[in-house]
Amino acid sequence: MENFISGFPGCEFHIREALPKAIGADKANLFFEKFLDSFFAEADVKFFKSLGLNCVRIAVNYHHFEDDMNPRVLKPEAFKQLDRVVSICADEGVYTIIDLHSVPGGQSGGWHADAGTHFGGFWKHKDFQDRFVWLWTKICERYKDNVWVAGYNLMNEPADPHPTHEGLLNIYDRTIAAIREIDTNHVLFLDGNTFATDFTKFPEDPLKRWGGGNIAFAIHDYSVFGFPNSPEVYTGSEEQKGKMYAAYVRKRRWMDERGLCVWNGEWGPVYARREYDGEGQTGEINRRRYGVLRDQLEMYRKDSLSWSIWLYKDIGFQGMVYVSQDTPYMNHFRSFLLKKHHLAVDAWGADDKHVKHIYDPIIHLLKEEIPESNRKLYPPIWSLENRATRISRTILVAEFLVQEWAEMFVGLGEEEIVELAESFRFERCENREELNEILKRNAGSMS
Repeated sequence: MENFISGFPGCEFHIREALPKAIGADKANLFFEKFLDSFFAEADVKFFKSLGLNCVRIAVNYHHFEDDMNPRVLKPEAFKQLDRVVSICADEGVYTIIDLHSVPGGQSGGWHADAGTHFGGFWKHKDFQDRFVWLWTKICERYKDNVWVAGYNLMNEPADPHPTHEGLLNIYDRTIAAIREIDTNHVLFLDGNTFATDFTKFPEDPLKRWGGGNIAFAIHDYSVFGFPNSPEVYTGSEEQKGKMYAAYVRKRRWMDERGLCVWNGEWGPVYARREYDGEGQTGEINRRRYGVLRDQLEMYRKDSLSWSIWLYKDIGFQGMVYVSQDTPYMNHFRSFLLKKHHLAVDAWGADDKHVKHIYDPIIHLLKEEIPESNRKLYPPIWSLENRATRISRTILVAEFLVQEWAEMFVGLGEEEIVELAESFRFERCENREELNEILKRNAGSMS
């Protein structure tokens, strides 16, 4: 789970620790299980397939499989949810790619790494890396003969700070060797470093180093024009298309120079919402965002690039479908979600217009006191402003909202808790029609 997808603050481990304290383990487990059951079920697969799409990238968290205090021991129900989703997709003729979205220690400082810090501890501790290799052997042992699993996306958006990507390349060496001892059937999808954007330090001959074929290299091609803090309004001008194309080509250049397989594992704009952006602006903002989407798809069509859009479902920011405003979940959390939006505590696509003035003095202080030559920290795609607000706003402030989120479940009975979770069922969601029509028109040639 990611914070902007279902509306909680901080990281998933925060709420999984806070909710049992607030309402007890039984009720907390009931909510989380019903949420997962509802988030992606048979009706979702049928709708997904109706658009002509044929492969779902399943983002999974290592916490489903092992406990940090009992490492390298599979939980009794480790594969319950993953088995379920793989199975219902297969029943509809839809392939799956298993994406290890969060790894022990955190592969980056992103909220999606589920570590609660601004750096990836995975790269600093060998035991985290050993557990990562161990977990992949367990996953591939289970799915090695499953023809509906298209492959394994080994690590989502790694951010190895080593200047030569030494940590990432070494862990790929170890993990690929361990998997190929068990499973030679499935494609391995390898993200580039620095959030799947940088392959410049990858080996000259990767197929020789990693044992031949059945390997694809994954970029994540988010365009800055698809987000609230875009440097300019997107009009689809030739100059803007040129900038978007140049960013895309830069990400895939290393693969193109070697004739390697490229897969776009994540991409897509975010969308305005009437409840936050107003009736007047929402339509115009989203018209421009759909323009970004179309122009990206045209680039991909020309290159016959396969892709997996991010994401399928959420509460209204980016999903192909999203939870309806009149559901129990949205009604119950409406004021909290408004507060969370106002404080801009989610890093993903944050619109900080309400609180920017609060953080500007911190940024001013840093610029005054830190020489420019000392401001270049890893990851380089985080500017000084971005780094300062990520730490102070999306980590610190978000942590203080976790208990408030959990306390909103206090006093609810089991039926009410189930109603909240089942708000995420397909039948209770809205279809982002224009997005899905665009995807449907393009699916046959690229998905």
